[in-house]
Amino acid sequence: MEEFRRCLERQERERRERNRRADEVNELQRQVDEQVLIAVALEEEENQGRRHSPQARRRRNVERHRHSRGKNLLEDYFIPTSLYSDVDFRRRFRMQPHLFNKVMHDMCNYDAYFVQKCDAAGVLGLLSEQKLTAVIRMLAYGAAADQVDEIARMGKSTTLEALVRFCQVVETLYTRDYLRRPTPRDLQRLLQKAEARGFPGMIGSIDCMHWQWKNCPAAWQGDYGNRKDQKSIILEAVAGFDTWVWHAFFGVAGSQNDLNVLGQSPVFNNVLRGQGPNVTYEVNNTVYQTGYYLADGIYPRWTTFVKTIPNPRSQKQKLFATYQERYRKDVERCFGILQASTRVLDLGLVSPSGWPELVGPTPNPGLGATLELVFLSGLPLPRAGLYGWTCSNKSTRWAILDIT
Repeated sequence: MEEFRRCLERQERERRERNRRADEVNELQRQVDEQVLIAVALEEEENQGRRHSPQARRRRNVERHRHSRGKNLLEDYFIPTSLYSDVDFRRRFRMQPHLFNKVMHDMCNYDAYFVQKCDAAGVLGLLSEQKLTAVIRMLAYGAAADQVDEIARMGKSTTLEALVRFCQVVETLYTRDYLRRPTPRDLQRLLQKAEARGFPGMIGSIDCMHWQWKNCPAAWQGDYGNRKDQKSIILEAVAGFDTWVWHAFFGVAGSQNDLNVLGQSPVFNNVLRGQGPNVTYEVNNTVYQTGYYLADGIYPRWTTFVKTIPNPRSQKQKLFATYQERYRKDVERCFGILQASTRVLDLGLVSPSGWPELVGPTPNPGLGATLELVFLSGLPLPRAGLYGWTCSNKSTRWAILDIT
């Protein structure tokens, strides 16, 4: 009993000691908080005095004469008797005038930011044509915000805000229509064209392209350096005869090859889930139930890939190799169009912090986020391809425009 009483007394002393120490810590924290509040108040008072001093001045407001520039822009491109022809418009905007007007109409109907409005002082703001011209010049040519100031008379902050809003509206309006799998009608059209070419059951050609990244951050150059000692990002795509891209997987480091990209790509996810396209064709009295892609020699020997014959000997083998290599160039032609028209990655548009402002892999490549291709027009890429990139990682939303 005596031992139990001593144990209780010891526990009581320990509890009192803990409470005393906790009170000391709380008192010390209270004193520190008071000192911080006093320092913040003194700093705020000093800043207020500095702001109200005659030496403090706000940033000078530059009179850009945006109304006169907007009038000149309309006279140059957007009226029936414009100074420049539709050919000049197509070459400089990378799109036809009717496509520009369609996108601008959709933008204005969805987001009132792109509609010309009056500010609190009753002064008219920027035209819709000015905002979209600045955004498209940035995305299609890799221009910085300061560069398009000369064209649209827009400040840097306004241009970047228009860019972000444009990307968000593009993703909202056009993802459902153009970031999709082939419909049965599309698939039927592809199969008919493939059968006319002599490849029944072929639904496209697949390949990878190294997209050179000029201003790759130094910390990533080991991962993104390819065999030619160039820093690049890999794009895997499946393209049809009209260079319409039905699948795009972008963001893999340039040090990997096509097999590594295929192992990470979701191109066959629907097939593995039993949701692949229903394709039936007959070759040499044998019925096949799975479509296939034309591929080069590095791809594995799967039933979904048809490759060329490396060393054809007979006339039949030579003929097959010739046709296979010819029609496989559909995706190569698509890559050529993309590289020739998109300048953002090539010019290396990088923010001061070192991360790409508009394009490139996500700042945390370990998350496996990739970029997906979005088409914004109903016509194949060589004729009216307005397309964009939207990051599949929903925490970041970038877009690149390119109008061919």
